[in-house]
Amino acid sequence: MLWLWLKTFHLLFVMAWMAGIFYMPRIIVHYVEGKQEGQDVARLVIMEEKLLRFSTIMAVIAAVLGTWLWIAFWPATPHWLLAKLGFVAVLVGYHFQCYRYLKKMKAGNPIPSSIFFRFFNESALLIVIPILIFVIIKPF
Repeated sequence: MLWLWLKTFHLLFVMAWMAGIFYMPRIIVHYVEGKQEGQDVARLVIMEEKLLRFSTIMAVIAAVLGTWLWIAFWPATPHWLLAKLGFVAVLVGYHFQCYRYLKKMKAGNPIPSSIFFRFFNESALLIVIPILIFVIIKPF
């Protein structure tokens, strides 16, 4: 019964993390476009920073709960779980890249175009789709 509660809270915090992952690049799109139009974009930098902080906390809690669930499977870790963790590692890298873009925004350094960030935003979904497939279908 405990593992069902763990799984429930793990999913809750993963969903909160994903909300941040999907919205952070949208803020950057508005930042880039606003900066090009000469608008004051300081508020967007603050929003990005607060969302990144929130998303990072949610990611850490999700990772702790996920690790706890993984320990429950140990030592018979299924192959689908290892594949899922590989994509989770890529998602962590994506999260870290958002942090790097925030640092550039705060410093006023140039960052890619808004078109780039529109594609960057959608690429997160391409990382999440295999994770869902591995978790739900468990192909191997």
